Order: sequence, then C-alpha cells, then structure tokens
Amino acid sequence: MKNKVILVLSLLVLAVVLNAAESGKPIQLKLDGFKENVFDYENNQQWSYKGDLPAIIDFYADWCGPCKQVAPIMKDLAEEYEGKIVIYKVDTDVERQLAGMFGIRSIPSILFIPMEGQPQMSAGALPKSEFVRMINEVLKVD
Repeated sequence: MKNKVILVLSLLVLAVVLNAAESGKPIQLKLDGFKENVFDYENNQQWSYKGDLPAIIDFYADWCGPCKQVAPIMKDLAEEYEGKIVIYKVDTDVERQLAGMFGIRSIPSILFIPMEGQPQMSAGALPKSEFVRMINEVLKVD
C-alpha cells in the first residue's frame, strides 16, 4: 500500500513538473523535485544532471528587490526558450538545504546547467541580454 501511495505521489509530481515545463513558465522547485529532476545527490557523489533539457535555476527570495527584477526576465526566457530549456525557481527562505548545497550567499544567484559538463553559477541581477548570452554559451542553446 505504501509503495502505491509513493508511486501515485511521484506520478503526480512528475505531471505537475512536466505541465509547468510545457507551459513556458518557471517551475517552483523543492528539494524532492530537485533530487528527482536535477541531481540525486544522495545516491551520486559526482554531478550528474538528470534532466532532458538544459536548465537554469533561479535562487531567489520574495523580499529581494533584485530578485523581483529578474523574475519577469525568467518568465520571458521560459516562454522564448520553451521546449529548449527548463527554468526552475528555488525560494531560498523555504529551501534552505538546496541553497546551502550550492553555497548561496547572495541572491539572486543563477545556476546554468548544461546537458554535459559542470553547472556554472552567476550572482546578481543580470540584464536579459546577459542571460541570453549565457544560454547560448553555457547551455549551448540558440
């Protein structure tokens, strides 16, 4: 019975994540979703991205002014690059463990995750043109 409940909950989480990814909106990411869709750090010592598309993770907080400047840019990028990249958002006030894993000291901090190779972190509010440059150069997406 417990396995059935876990399976149903996992399928529900997957459906929500896939629906958000297909709708061209940033996806709110929690610890369980991170382990399932990005990196299962409990079972892997070395970085191994689990996603099907390159990704961006926006580490933010609701009270952060620069984060509020980045939010509409992330929404625009999610729409413009729909089907090419996935954009996640992590609320650092809620997901302290995730923020700690990446050593987040200032927000916004943006993690660019290519399909191959190591992710790259950028700190601070960047203009949209810089995000596009990073998407092209780091994520190898046009």
